[in-house]
Amino acid sequence: MERTGGRGGYSSFRRENIFSREWNKQRRARFTLVEVSEQHTFDNLALPLLDQLYNFAHWLTQDRTEAEDLVQETYAKALRGFDLFRPGTNFRAWMYKILRNTFLTSRTGMRAAMDQFDEEKADTILPPVTTTPETLLVDKTNRELLQQALGELPVTFREVVLLADVEEMSYLEIAETLAIPPGTVMSRLSRARAALRQLVRKKLEGAA
Repeated sequence: MERTGGRGGYSSFRRENIFSREWNKQRRARFTLVEVSEQHTFDNLALPLLDQLYNFAHWLTQDRTEAEDLVQETYAKALRGFDLFRPGTNFRAWMYKILRNTFLTSRTGMRAAMDQFDEEKADTILPPVTTTPETLLVDKTNRELLQQALGELPVTFREVVLLADVEEMSYLEIAETLAIPPGTVMSRLSRARAALRQLVRKKLEGAA
């Protein structure tokens, strides 16, 4: 599954929005030499993730303005808490976890959490799947249907598909990001792909 301009991308959301905020300017003015070095390290680690984080935020919120605010708040929190990050551990997963947790405490995230798919009943509702949705869809039109279906998934399923199939995270990275065991990642991803496949099939049948 590929990133597309429909949900990803910046448009007017520029990189300088993150590091020219007033809170950041004031923080820089108080830095010691050690803190300046830490800030440089944070910038080097965090800036390359901006596109990916915005794409993920946009898929979660399904709203450009909310996604921009979510990314800015994520970077603000990450910068303030950078001393808690353990060098040598997975910085990307750490950033995604901050973004996801921030989303879940937002009004949109809390509404989404109230409408979660019942994983306990998933195996009896959804057919087993041995292929990913990507193997079913080959042309541009069907990829658009796939994106529409992905947006209709409950957040619990949508996020695991995004992390695995769009961001290409390993099971261990996803487990760290979502704070769940790797085994749960595997089963949730299988169910999410099955649900996505079912939604796509319904859309294809409706378009026929």
